[in-house]
Amino acid sequence: MLRLVQGRVLKKSLQALWLQVGPLGLEVQVPTPLLSLEEGREVQLFTRLEVREEGLFLYGFLEEEALNLFELLLSVNGVGPRLALSLLSHLSPGLLAQALREGDVKLLSSVPGVGKKLAERMVLELRTKAPPLAERAPDSEQVEEAILALLSLGFKESAVRATVLELAARLPQARSQDLIKEALKRLK
Repeated sequence: MLRLVQGRVLKKSLQALWLQVGPLGLEVQVPTPLLSLEEGREVQLFTRLEVREEGLFLYGFLEEEALNLFELLLSVNGVGPRLALSLLSHLSPGLLAQALREGDVKLLSSVPGVGKKLAERMVLELRTKAPPLAERAPDSEQVEEAILALLSLGFKESAVRATVLELAARLPQARSQDLIKEALKRLK
């Protein structure tokens, strides 16, 4: 089992990094935030290898906690690798674990591909299993203010909510105007 890969970023595609590991080139599916890694950078990823009919798929994460959460999500019926990766692309590991522990169905269902019923199933099955990852929760007033402002501009609610929540998880001290400014860059 491939659990750790260290190599140099050769190139990036829409959902993957290509890493040069010795004489090999590996395509590693990663959460969206990792696609910001610059080419040529040396990186170490915690990985999971999935063997499917279509081929071998390698999934990678910077933190071991993110890998553990990915594998925990895969234990839920209806959550495959793509959806688990989408959850970790839109929500930071700490925010995702917190949403599972606290039963935040609204936050979970704001991720594209996750409906209310699936979010409820994830909470039911993982509430007691989700690790207590330490993360400062974003100010909910600032988040809601930013979401309402962006909705008034005509953006889709699912895209707005997912984008603002991702930004708020990364910038927990951000004010609503900062969240709006950053979200506008991504939503256009």
